[in-house]
Amino acid sequence: MKFVIFVIDDRSNSADENEMAAIDQFNESLQKNGHWIYACGIVDSKQAKTIDFRKDNQLITAESINSGPDFISGFWIIEALNQDQAEALAKQGSHACNRRVELRAQL
Repeated sequence: MKFVIFVIDDRSNSADENEMAAIDQFNESLQKNGHWIYACGIVDSKQAKTIDFRKDNQLITAESINSGPDFISGFWIIEALNQDQAEALAKQGSHACNRRVELRAQL
């Protein structure tokens, strides 16, 4: 099963040196154990654009749909045997990056 682990932060590119080392170690563990699909950090929501070209719409808005102080600052896409294993990996990711994370399964 595939899952995404979203990293929740209030600043972009905010990890310190120790957190980056822990994230690198977590990434290596995911790769070594066959859980790694993809991961990356992303710019903060202030640099987002919302695009809506459904039907007759032609809207591009220079803002995120997220208006709160917290936003997704990165993510991992992982492979796990089941929800329990994915939750265990999400706990490790939260610990490594020292941030809250959100776990979602692929439909």
